[in-house]
Parts: sequence; structure tokens; C-alpha cells
Amino acid sequence: MSITTRHAELADTELLHDLAERTFGLACPPGTSQADIDDFVATHLSEASFRGYLADPQRVVLLLHDDGVPLGYSMLVSGTIKDPDVAAVVDSEVSVELSKFYLAPDRHGSGAAATLMDGTLAAAAATGAAFCWLGVNQQNVRAAKFYAKHGFEVIGVKRFRVGAEWHDDHIRLRALA
Repeated sequence: MSITTRHAELADTELLHDLAERTFGLACPPGTSQADIDDFVATHLSEASFRGYLADPQRVVLLLHDDGVPLGYSMLVSGTIKDPDVAAVVDSEVSVELSKFYLAPDRHGSGAAATLMDGTLAAAAATGAAFCWLGVNQQNVRAAKFYAKHGFEVIGVKRFRVGAEWHDDHIRLRALA
């Protein structure tokens, strides 16, 4: 088994969308409607969305794979922070957002997520940022433990919309040096 990360390419849009379809709902709190999850994926995690993300110079998309089999992906986003709750506690001039971090459910607990996080943090540091921040649903206990283990500390709260519902997220931050 050779689990590695690499920068995603335009040819990866279909498999990134497939991973998103299989993994996004895992990060949503219980009770989130499947219709809202499907709508979010169709709107923000479609093949067309990923083509745009991959073409955006302010984004880095990493793909985790095991001998060519896709296992997960992450996305970093640089630039101005539009959410006022985040902007109040994170300096966009020296920070990069870990916008997406998803792993195929059959790989949870395997150590593969740590490989993806190592690659993601290295890519975040390579942007020149001093800090990396993320938002994670307050009910996503598994993710909260994982992010805490990797040095992300809660520094605030924000809202995140999936379909018709607003969800409460923790804003987490960690230094990259």
C-alpha cells in the first residue's frame, strides 16, 4: 500500500466530484436532509465547480490516493475572508483556509487522513501563510477530535448553510511553523 498526496489536475474533476458525493454528507449533522446535501453537492461540488477550483490560482486541491485509487481530497483557499464572523478572528493576510477535507468512509480510522493532513499542511505552508484555519460543524465529533490532534484550536464560531438549513461551526486555527 502506497498512500500519497498529489496536486489534483483538471483530469481529476470527475473523481473529485465522486469523492464529494460520497463524503460531504458525513460532515453534516444528523438530521440534515439528503435533498439539502444533494443540492449542496450539485451546486458547490460538481465537476464544473471542481474545474473552476482547479483553475483558480488562490486554491490548492490535493488528492489522496493509494496506488492510483482515490481516497480523499482537501482544498486550501487564500484571499479575502468574506464571512464576518471568521474575519473578526482570522487575519486573511497571513492565513489560508482549509476549505475542504474529506476521506472515503471505508478509510476512516486507517491513518490515511493523517497522510492527507500532512500533505495539506505542507501545501498550506508553501503558500507563504503563517496560519491555517477551518470551519467544522460543532456536532462533527470525529472531525473535531482529528483537527484538535493536528493542532487546530477553536477560536470562534460561524454559521454554514446547507440547503435550507443553517448549521453552527467552530472556527479552528493552527500555526504552520
